[in-house]
Amino acid sequence: MSHSTYEPVYRTALARTYRPRRFADLIGQDHIGPTLKAAVESGRVGHAYLFCGPRGVGKTTSARVLAMALNCPGQEGGEPCGVCESCERIWSGGASLDVVEIDAASHRGVEDARDLRRRAAYAPTSEDRYKVYILDEAHMLTRDAWNALLKILEEPPPRVIFAFATTEPQKIERGAAPVMSRCQRFDFRRVSVGDITGRLETVLEHEGIEAEPGALRAIARRAEGGVRDALSSLDQVLSFRGDAVELADVRRMLGLVDEDRYIEFFDIAAQRDRARVFSFVQTLLDDGHDPAEFLRGLGDALRTLLVLRLDPEADSVELLPESRQRFLAAAAAMVPADLLRMLTALGDFEASGALHRSSQPRIQLEVLLLRLVRMESTVELEELLAALGGGLEEDPAPRPPSPRPSSPAPSSPNPRRGRSAPGPDGGSPKPQAPKPPAEAAPAPQAAPAPQAPARLRDAWARAVAETRGLGGSAISLRGAEVQGLVDDLLTLRVPSGLRGDLEALLADRRRSDPLRRNLANRLGRERLEVAIVNNEGGRMTAREAARSRAEGLMDGNPHLREAVKALDLTLKE
Repeated sequence: MSHSTYEPVYRTALARTYRPRRFADLIGQDHIGPTLKAAVESGRVGHAYLFCGPRGVGKTTSARVLAMALNCPGQEGGEPCGVCESCERIWSGGASLDVVEIDAASHRGVEDARDLRRRAAYAPTSEDRYKVYILDEAHMLTRDAWNALLKILEEPPPRVIFAFATTEPQKIERGAAPVMSRCQRFDFRRVSVGDITGRLETVLEHEGIEAEPGALRAIARRAEGGVRDALSSLDQVLSFRGDAVELADVRRMLGLVDEDRYIEFFDIAAQRDRARVFSFVQTLLDDGHDPAEFLRGLGDALRTLLVLRLDPEADSVELLPESRQRFLAAAAAMVPADLLRMLTALGDFEASGALHRSSQPRIQLEVLLLRLVRMESTVELEELLAALGGGLEEDPAPRPPSPRPSSPAPSSPNPRRGRSAPGPDGGSPKPQAPKPPAEAAPAPQAAPAPQAPARLRDAWARAVAETRGLGGSAISLRGAEVQGLVDDLLTLRVPSGLRGDLEALLADRRRSDPLRRNLANRLGRERLEVAIVNNEGGRMTAREAARSRAEGLMDGNPHLREAVKALDLTLKE
């Protein structure tokens, strides 16, 4: 009887397989690769380098490529060949007498530094080679260790180069400030989402694997500027399914929160429905999502809304076309002040670390979301004060007080009695001749009755809020402006970004008929149809949108409308 044996297949991680071998291969560091390459080519290489930046952006890799270029026999134009025996040893981190990598986190003491100083005193193995010492996590060295290295950094032996890599250069500056002046400092940047996505596409092309563009962008955003983290995440997804990379798999493996969750929360915030926050958080946790991961995505989503609210055509927002339309619809239902306050509150909450310190993260998450949902009421008060203040500033001249209702004149034996002017000699005043009667002042006109559009806007807002089953389209509906009602047809004007979503909703009678029935009941009609009118490409001007928001604010606060009329004010943004 034969027994089959399982032979495990081990594959080198993508982050190692596709680590750059040349300066030209560095991703997103165009200010560093050409500089180091030119230094090698011209022979003006410094004796000590300090590579600073976030993790996974190429600091240690650049140090290795520099060591390869200095010791490569086939070096050309400052670039190493990357394939010779010397380059292979250095690139793989293998044994090399002339290039030594040290983890400063585990060799941080003064004795380790003294040992390094003694080893650096020896010359390279040949006259045409360099000794390169690469110290990773250099900020972990103690103050005494830096003091032990200071002398050799001031007077280094010939053909000896130090490369310090660190994520926290401020610690070195505080603990060993003299070292900073003896090193050439290079600050590595976070790599953009576009550059990381391009790198992932190149890797998958070499691997012969197809991927959805949205999936690679999700991995790139999750990496937060680190190419190594992105490749490690891609490795993790490929271990689940090796023949393709799909967005659903990426979200499942990396624990990412679907954008539908954020659209749903924005709908809750727009409706100020605090009661839904608890069921929203319950569903979020029941589906296995991490609160910290949700808040990280919420910050990105709020930023995206704010950018689109200020500039709907912004190129800095990296979204797929269908996702962009959904975020445009959500942004149209809010004002920038709301989004800015929400972003500020979220940033303060994350900076406090309350979620990570708490033993009940669910309660912390619910409290934060409740604060974000009720924050809009504070914005309305600010808008009210700003509007009143803006109106008074426009007309600084004092207004005469309105005449009070005069009380009945007391009975007098002399009906011609009036004010007396003193005589020319200062004596007793002489009675003045009665003035001719002034023209009768026009009677004050009664305030006009509320116009029909205000009533229509109120009916529309209430119908949208009460109708269930609208889903994410409710945000688009609230971004529409009621134009008028003729017979049984209610017309709307909408921004260009909302038009497609609303037309699709109105065409779906099963979803939109409950809204029509609600509107018909409120307006006393047996039936009602809703249509979108064209106006200059379907886009409202900024002035029209501002006037619409001001009218909506006054419709919801009758006292504000009375104050505006009484004081002759103008509501401003």
